[in-house]
Amino acid sequence: MNTSQLDATDWQILRLLQKDASLTNKEIAFELNKSVATVHERIKRLKEEGYVKKIVALLDRKKVNKGLIAFSQVLLHDHTAQTLANFEKEVARFPEVMECFQMTGTFDFILRIATSDMDAYHDFYRNKLATLPNITTVQSFFVLSETKSITAYPI
Repeated sequence: MNTSQLDATDWQILRLLQKDASLTNKEIAFELNKSVATVHERIKRLKEEGYVKKIVALLDRKKVNKGLIAFSQVLLHDHTAQTLANFEKEVARFPEVMECFQMTGTFDFILRIATSDMDAYHDFYRNKLATLPNITTVQSFFVLSETKSITAYPI
């Protein structure tokens, strides 16, 4: 199914789930003036078709001792498909790496890294990231404050 096959009710369900995934089918049905069975079937279909990838809880990073966020740009020496795939595979294993994106421009990848503090970041950098082969440059930027952080796509 492509997005043109979603109707207004599907879009409303997706908006509601992005806002609060803990809503029950009954609460969504009430909000949309639909039956619980209809909402249940639509959510099931949206999950099966990959519109809803997973349902998660968003934690307060400071309360779970991940107060330092770094964005690290990584430049690789070699750009073969195998080298890129190996980097992605290895970096995905690190629990500190929250997101990894291959980029256009000067750097090959940008990583969002969460650690407890600068000492923990230093340990991560020295003992994990810097041990990966083919890295030429790592340039890191540290978050001072968070003005906006959302997970919902505007739909």
